[in-house]
Amino acid sequence: MASSDCSKGAAGFSLLEVTIATAIVAGALVTLGQMAAIAIANNHAARHLTFATVLAEQKMEQLRGLTWGFDNLGRPVSDTTADTATPIDSAVGGTGLTPSPAGTLTSNADGWVDFVDQFGNILGGGTMPRPKTAYIRRWAIEPLSSNPNNAIVIHVLVTAHQSRGFADRPGSTTRLPDEARLVSVRTRKGP
Repeated sequence: MASSDCSKGAAGFSLLEVTIATAIVAGALVTLGQMAAIAIANNHAARHLTFATVLAEQKMEQLRGLTWGFDNLGRPVSDTTADTATPIDSAVGGTGLTPSPAGTLTSNADGWVDFVDQFGNILGGGTMPRPKTAYIRRWAIEPLSSNPNNAIVIHVLVTAHQSRGFADRPGSTTRLPDEARLVSVRTRKGP
């Protein structure tokens, strides 16, 4: 009789063992689901940050490409009229490299902002986002305090947020997680 009791116990799993194994598998599946959700969210955020960075680099290159130097006689020459907020650059009607008013990085200031769709097409400038706006690109031009006549600081901020909340307070330098902000110094170069 003792030998038959041993064979019954070795013949299969008990209900307790099946319950524990099921709980372990269920816990592993829940953990995998959470990890997949986190990976998808991180991938989405990284895509937005990458696109915002590309848009910021494009605007920085556009601004750095404007005239800022000296003519053949050694006089300072600056492009202060190029309209860089429109889909097609215009030589007149814009702000060029004119020093920007305070707050152009924390509000939509006409001449220092443009609106971009999800494909990177410039929709135009103004103070109110245009229909189909996916990104808001703001920039500021400031004279460098140590050499204000011959050097400027260019700031570019790209955000997907219509309202940045606390980050849009006057004087704020806060960058939200999926925004791109670039800063560059430009100096005049002689002929």
